[in-house]
Order: sequence, then structure tokens, then C-alpha cells
Amino acid sequence: MLRFIVHYGIHFIVPFFIAFIFFKENRTRVALILLAGILIDVDHLLANPIFDANRCSVGFHLLHQYWAIALYFILLFFEKTRIFGMALLLHIVADTADCWLM
Repeated sequence: MLRFIVHYGIHFIVPFFIAFIFFKENRTRVALILLAGILIDVDHLLANPIFDANRCSVGFHLLHQYWAIALYFILLFFEKTRIFGMALLLHIVADTADCWLM
């Protein structure tokens, strides 16, 4: 149960905290972008089985590979892509926490 709460809490609750605390002028827009980071889970459709509760996504799925994580990190350095980089890295943090709690 803890694993579920931590994983989905990071996916769905932390984005609101980040948006409301750090981005007061654009909080709704930023919250929606941070929540949209979950869209990188589309790469799960390429796996067999699509969902495996005991599989660590980080390093396994295409958009969860370490080279992709490096690209998400690079996005932080450019103002126009910073929020997108944060969204994608927040997703990776959620999945990493899930892996640690397995």
C-alpha cells in the first residue's frame, strides 16, 4: 500500500504542490504540464506484458532509459523547456521511488 501511495502521490499530488508553491502566476498551466509528464508511460505499450507490477520501469521502457533521462535533465537548462523537463523528471522520480519500494 505504501508503494502505491508514494508512486501515485508523486505522479498526481506533487505536481500541484510544485505549481502552487513555485509558480503562483501560472499555477494551473504548470500543474497541467507537470501532470502530463505521465504521458511518457505510452512506452509501456511496447512491453510484453504491457503492465507488470513487479517490473522497474526505469532502465526498461524506451522513454525511461538513462539516455532519455539525460535528455530530460538537459531540458531544465532552457527556459522554454524547463517545465517539460521538470514534468518528465518528476515522472522518473515517481518511478524510481516505485522501484526502491519493490
